[in-house]
Amino acid sequence: MRNFRIISVLSILTSISAAIAAAAGIFYTNGGEPYFYESIRGKEVEIYGRGLYQHMSADVAIQGIAHDYVTLFIAVPVLLVSLYFLKRGKLKAVLFHAGILHFFFLTYLFYMNMGMYNTLFLLYVLITSLSFFALAITLFEVRFSGLKEKFHTDLSRKLIGGFLMFLSIAIALLWLEIIITPLLDGSIFPAAVAHYTSLTVQGLDLSLFLPLAFVSGLLLWKNKDLGYMMSAVTLIFLCFLLTALVAKIVAMAMTGVNVVPVVFIMPTALVLTLLFSFLLFRKIRSGTAAGAQTSSSIQTGA
Repeated sequence: MRNFRIISVLSILTSISAAIAAAAGIFYTNGGEPYFYESIRGKEVEIYGRGLYQHMSADVAIQGIAHDYVTLFIAVPVLLVSLYFLKRGKLKAVLFHAGILHFFFLTYLFYMNMGMYNTLFLLYVLITSLSFFALAITLFEVRFSGLKEKFHTDLSRKLIGGFLMFLSIAIALLWLEIIITPLLDGSIFPAAVAHYTSLTVQGLDLSLFLPLAFVSGLLLWKNKDLGYMMSAVTLIFLCFLLTALVAKIVAMAMTGVNVVPVVFIMPTALVLTLLFSFLLFRKIRSGTAAGAQTSSSIQTGA
């Protein structure tokens, strides 16, 4: 594998930095108390008041801590294990590693832009940068030309592609409902804005990440080489992201928040994503990411 060393350095630094950031979110507390704050829009917002996320709204801070648990105890160990299997450059390992790096990139891009400023801001910047370049260099290991030939022909590509398109549309409609409803009734600002400057998560999802998921599914549906790579990476990314979302729902439910119907929707989406990830990855032929597998030449070396 050509760039294994640089990917290793970037991935290890990502895991160490993310472990520090997540542990701080979980375990650091300054013993403060929640309080209410009137935003610039005249809305009363409950502020978490303690720990690293003391200046964030209570509901978002609780979700952030739940996300940190998934990052520290699931994503970081899996990233390191994934790196162990990456050295031989097998296509399965490369696509899986890219998918989990995508999770770290999105997580800390959101933390960097949405979280109220705290002492870890520069660490969020560092993790975002490390994971982005690790992701980009990992994807450069994949030879796109003839990539679909490295998958078995009985792959349920239309089923998997259709799922990715459906899921991205469903989440987009959910975000649009939050944004458009206040515009129609004249209140303009969704309640979720709270005391923040904007809807960062919804904005980045609608402009970047949901279109990427939709295009991934569409290209796979159309049997395009790039669709195989994008769909594999997106599915692994979604496995970790949806796990974090389920953890957030559980955390909210533990504080007495009504989480119906999402308590049924998100776990179902997670189970389906895990299933389709398994179906896709088990159909990847043995071979490296750099070598195109054709009828006349099959490269399966390390």
